[in-house]
Amino acid sequence: MERVRDLSLLPKAHLHLHFTGSMRPTTLLELADKYGVHLPEALTSGEPPKLRATDERGWFRFQRLYDIARSCLREPEDIQRLVREAAEEDVKDGSGWLEIQVDPTSYAPMLGGLIPALEIILDAVGRASRETGLGMRVLVAANRMKHPLDARTLARLAVRYAGRGVVGFGLSNDERRGMARDFDRAFTIAREGGLLAAPHGGELTGPSSVRDCLDDLHASRIGHGVRAAESPHLLRKLAERGVTCEVCPASNVALGVYEKPEDVPLRTLWDAGVPMALGADDPLLFGSRLAAQYEIARRHHGFTDEELAELARQSVRGSAAPKDVRERLLLGIDEWVKG
Repeated sequence: MERVRDLSLLPKAHLHLHFTGSMRPTTLLELADKYGVHLPEALTSGEPPKLRATDERGWFRFQRLYDIARSCLREPEDIQRLVREAAEEDVKDGSGWLEIQVDPTSYAPMLGGLIPALEIILDAVGRASRETGLGMRVLVAANRMKHPLDARTLARLAVRYAGRGVVGFGLSNDERRGMARDFDRAFTIAREGGLLAAPHGGELTGPSSVRDCLDDLHASRIGHGVRAAESPHLLRKLAERGVTCEVCPASNVALGVYEKPEDVPLRTLWDAGVPMALGADDPLLFGSRLAAQYEIARRHHGFTDEELAELARQSVRGSAAPKDVRERLLLGIDEWVKG
């Protein structure tokens, strides 16, 4: 009988974690009390809220809960606390590299403007990385619900801080709104500035949104991407190009993209040779962090420890981690397999 190894000890990279969504529930309660923010029961019950975002009303509720949580981040010390705690949680789950995703425009009103907000975030990331030993960088994400010109502004800002903590540029929020091609100029700015392109696609809409991210935005990673499983041609395209899909199993089920953990098409992507990086997305709202995503692959999809190790390798290869960090993590994965 095969010995079952501890997944929290498996070295891995975490490539899909949203900023506010990384918050500990207890921290949200304390910050809400600090600022006198009334939290709905969905954020205070101690259980993940019941969500279903496959229709616009459900997505609006999800966004409303997220916005309420974000409103509790008002001062630099709140940002520092969130980032440090996110790093601590990742370290506990075996992560050796974290790329945390943030739209700084959401925090700018509280933190003195767009540039100060990003600098406060980057300072917190640098400090948390030094204190915890976790390699940590930022992926700046535009909001597809806003005008494409706003995305261009963010892309230029992200490029300005390339090499100073920013490694990528993304596009988030409801993919049913805003065509990918409307944001092509922003992604051109980001790519030409040396940033990796990692837009969301293939979550709430079908394979076409993944295809648009590839063809219009020239993505090197896809946030989610699971709906590509519905198109054999698209699966071949992702595999041939080596585009990593940042798959978030618990999130997919919580938002109603799939009914049950076993419905998430991990095996379909795996069998097609599509690289994957499992991610927690928004632990605050979905109730599980990084190692739990690997547990879903093990328990509900029958991934062996050797296969789980290869998933971890794919997460490292798909990251923006420097060569020495990649080599260290890959060596650690080999050692985990050997026991």
